[in-house]
Amino acid sequence: MTALGVVFLPQNPPERLRAIARAADEAGLDELWLWEDCFLESGIATAAAALAWTERLRIGVGLLPVPLRNVAITAMEVATLDRLFPGRVTIGIGHGVQSWMEQVGARAESPMTLLDEYLDALRALLRGERVTTRGRYVTLDEVALDWPPPTAPPIYLGVVKPRTLALAGAAADGTILTGGTTPDRVREVRAVLDKAGAAAGRTERQPIVAYLQAATGPTAAARMEAQRLRWGYGPDADVVAMGDAKAIATAAQRWYDAGADTVVLQPTPDDPDPEGFVRFVATEVRPLVAT
Repeated sequence: MTALGVVFLPQNPPERLRAIARAADEAGLDELWLWEDCFLESGIATAAAALAWTERLRIGVGLLPVPLRNVAITAMEVATLDRLFPGRVTIGIGHGVQSWMEQVGARAESPMTLLDEYLDALRALLRGERVTTRGRYVTLDEVALDWPPPTAPPIYLGVVKPRTLALAGAAADGTILTGGTTPDRVREVRAVLDKAGAAAGRTERQPIVAYLQAATGPTAAARMEAQRLRWGYGPDADVVAMGDAKAIATAAQRWYDAGADTVVLQPTPDDPDPEGFVRFVATEVRPLVAT
């Protein structure tokens, strides 16, 4: 079954989150996704607030940069959220932007080794295991959560490069693809995930979450053109959705057809009405997307 979400961009001040989350919940949006980008807003703090302010809305955090966070703290926070709001939160982790990690003195010499060790330890802690490990970056000595979740919540990986993608296929519960990912690239990712999962003895289909930059309204074209220039997309790059509800739903369907399970529409940072955008997606776009 497909899901449709929207990003609450951290370029919005934190005090805007309450109104946007409530608008999404009331309108019936499937999912609201949050980012822990440096140096904007916390992913866990905003997730806790959004979950508390809403009744049914699912919250995704995509993603937490692991160099910034001791794995035990992340496990405690994720377990707490899942026990408080069962089944309503999905957490993604990843390398983080390396220049930001450099700024705070947290850049790892081998980001891949760190992520591998971190994912393994985090998933074990969330399964309620007592963990002792002495890796290159992750060290735990008889650590166990006193309040583990009854069922371990899913941990997704944010991926870009081949080695991280292979790790996701072998060991993660899902994969998050950045904005700027084309449908053709989603097909390639789906094939790599399936192959890596099969090699690891996994039989379940791994969910893919794909961010898709989107804009609607009379200023949509100008705002999206600014985003194309900011990110260096060519004028014919197949990476955005723009227009009315039918146009955006038709575009999103192409990412679903390519293998995405969740499409998360990423509004422009200067969207004039973020609350209106989530209502538009929930009430006008969602009914046009195949489930």
